[in-house]
Amino acid sequence: MENIWRWMLVAAIAPVAWGSTYLVTAELLPPETPLWGAVLRALPAGLLLLALPVARGARRLPTGPWWWRSLVLGVLNVGAFFVLIYLAAQLLPSSLAAMLMAVSPAVMMLLAWPLLAERPHVLSLTGAVLGFVGVVVMLSSGATAVDLGGVAASLAAMLMSSIGFVLAKRWGGGVPPRSMTAWQLTAGGLALAPVAVLVEGAPPALDAAGWAGQAYITLIATALAWVAWFSALQRLPAGSVGLIGLLNPVTGVVLGALIAGESFTAPQLLGMVTVLVGIALGQPVVRRLMRPRRLPSESRTNASHSSPGASKTPSGSVKTTCGSVSTSTPRVRRRAIAVGTSSTSR
Repeated sequence: MENIWRWMLVAAIAPVAWGSTYLVTAELLPPETPLWGAVLRALPAGLLLLALPVARGARRLPTGPWWWRSLVLGVLNVGAFFVLIYLAAQLLPSSLAAMLMAVSPAVMMLLAWPLLAERPHVLSLTGAVLGFVGVVVMLSSGATAVDLGGVAASLAAMLMSSIGFVLAKRWGGGVPPRSMTAWQLTAGGLALAPVAVLVEGAPPALDAAGWAGQAYITLIATALAWVAWFSALQRLPAGSVGLIGLLNPVTGVVLGALIAGESFTAPQLLGMVTVLVGIALGQPVVRRLMRPRRLPSESRTNASHSSPGASKTPSGSVKTTCGSVSTSTPRVRRRAIAVGTSSTSR
C-alpha cells in the first residue's frame, strides 16, 4: 500500500505542474504564438531527456518498433494534441475547453478495458462522474455561445491524448519511462515545428522574463512532469492516473486566486471538493480501505475448516488410532469401544 501512495504522489506532480502553466503563460509568455510555445516546450525537453546519462544496457534511442511507436505517441500526446488545443482555445472559452477535457478519465477507463484488460471498478466510474461534475461547477462561467468546431477540436484533443496515454501504458512494459518520454516529446516537437512555421512564422523573441517562464515550462512542467506521469502510468491503473489528472484545473484555479488575485467563489470551492472526492474514489488504495475486513476469529475458523490437513470425523463415528469406525449398530459400537480401550492401555 505504501508503494501505491508513493506512485499516486508521483502522478500528482504532472497535473499540478501542468496547472501552473496557465499562470506562467499568461504572465510571462507572448500569447500570440501558442504553437511556437508548444514546440519550445516539447522539443527542448525531449532533447534534454535524451542527453541525460542512461544506465548501462539502457536504450538512449528507439529500436525496432519503437521508432514508429514514438512517432504515434508523439503525434497523439504532443503534436496533434497541441494543435487541437490551440484551435479549441481560439474558438471556446478556456473554462468550457477544460470541462470537455475533464471527460478524459472516464474515456481512459473505457479504453483501458479492451486494450489493457483493466476492467473499470464502479467506484472508479463514480469518481470519474464526480470529477467531471466538480470541474463543471468549478469552472462554470454561464457562457451561452458555443462554437461546435471548438467543441469538436476539444473533444478530439481529449480523445487523442486518452488513446495516447493508454497506448503508452500498453507498449511501455520494459521501457524506462524517461526514455519513452524523451522519444515522444522529441517526435511530437519535430512534427509540430512545421505547423508552427506555417501558422505563426518565425519563433517569437523573448525577454528575460519570457526565457525564465519558458525554462520553467520546459524543465518542470514538461520534462519532469511527463516522466512522473508515465512512470506512474506504468504502475497504476490507467483510469486512476487519469483521475489524478483532474488536479490540473484545480491547480489553475488555486494559483489564479493566490497569485493573480482572481476571485474565488463558493461554487468554485464546492466544485474543487467534489473533484477531490472523485479523485479519491477512483484510487485502488481507497477501494482497499473500504473493503470489509474479517475478524481474527473468523480468519482462524475459516483456516481450520479449509486446511488440507484437517481431519473430519463424520457424525456417528468414533475416531481411534486405527481410523474411523462406523457405529451404526450397537454390536459394532461395543467393538469400537473395546478396541479404543485396549489401544489407550498400551
